[in-house]
Amino acid sequence: MKSILLKTFFFVFSISIVYSLLSFGASISEKITNENWRELYSKPTKQWPKPTIDKDVVWQELESLDIDTSYYERMEDPKVILGQMLFFDPKLSGSNQVSCSSCHDPELAWGDGREVSLGNDHLQGKRNTPSLYNINARKSFFWDGRASTLEEQAQGPITAHHEMNMDSKSLAKKLKKVKGYAALFQNAYGNADITYEKILQSLATFQKTILSKRSRFDAFVDGDYTQLSDQEIHGLHLFRTKARCINCHSGKYLTDESFHNIGLTYYKREFEDLGLYNITKKAEDVGKFRTPSLRDVMYTGPWMHNGFFDNMTGIINIYNSGMHMIDPDEAEKAADPLFPKTDVLLQPLNLDDTEIEALVAFIKTLSGRQYKMERPQIPR
Repeated sequence: MKSILLKTFFFVFSISIVYSLLSFGASISEKITNENWRELYSKPTKQWPKPTIDKDVVWQELESLDIDTSYYERMEDPKVILGQMLFFDPKLSGSNQVSCSSCHDPELAWGDGREVSLGNDHLQGKRNTPSLYNINARKSFFWDGRASTLEEQAQGPITAHHEMNMDSKSLAKKLKKVKGYAALFQNAYGNADITYEKILQSLATFQKTILSKRSRFDAFVDGDYTQLSDQEIHGLHLFRTKARCINCHSGKYLTDESFHNIGLTYYKREFEDLGLYNITKKAEDVGKFRTPSLRDVMYTGPWMHNGFFDNMTGIINIYNSGMHMIDPDEAEKAADPLFPKTDVLLQPLNLDDTEIEALVAFIKTLSGRQYKMERPQIPR
């Protein structure tokens, strides 16, 4: 009996020792993993771990923003000066009350902080106002990509009834009556003739000067590896691997410049928006919207094309689910070819709470110092 008790004691003791060693080993392993993330990412991007990229996805490695050394020189360009005046001038609207800056406010990250835009006669739009940060780098404009140039984009809000409600044929004539604009057009174009085309071109020229400030992430990429905490580096690793973010948010501006259906079409329900389909009329484009840049993302909320989301952790939780909540089966798709199907790039991520926190922490490092710009004294 005594022998049996001793054997039992030593067996339990041995198990407890093994368990303790395993637990200790796990904690050491976790510590080494954390140290490895810093070690793996504290080097040039070409030497970073291989990201998790799906087949056929066109992507670019994350890059830092250039140091801007020519801002003040650009702002002295006569076309930029004219474009800035026009951008902030409510006389570009039919009511003389709404300007481009009403929806693209420099103090609100060149957005408006609303779910959807608010314009002429206090009419609400249908979509969230995109920020103008780095607008010159975009390959298409609007959530549905319906404009291919900034000049083309500017026509939309100027003439839309629920935005600025201005007759394009009357705008040049209206500005010709404003003392001060003739000299501005003369300086910009070499003659005082005011035309609608010059107005659009000047607005586009000014908007091209709106650039993000460098963030801690940029400094980290450029070699200052003290800029990110261990948690933020963990988040960077997740962004490129398990969380799969880099499949759509890559390159210098963290966008693939493409269009995806992420499952927020609200098909045949309140808030329905068919997105790119409204432009192309292709069934495969139902519910697709342009991938937004993540530069300065923490300043540009609320997010998504409808502005429904104002909490980044909540957004990550939604992506973590996989987003495939209302995909049609074969019979439903056959019966209704327009029934939207969520992009195959979206998959359940199985991120735990610690990983979600790390991912959000990293995303916050993508926002630099907020842009500030005084409103100019516009011609009266």
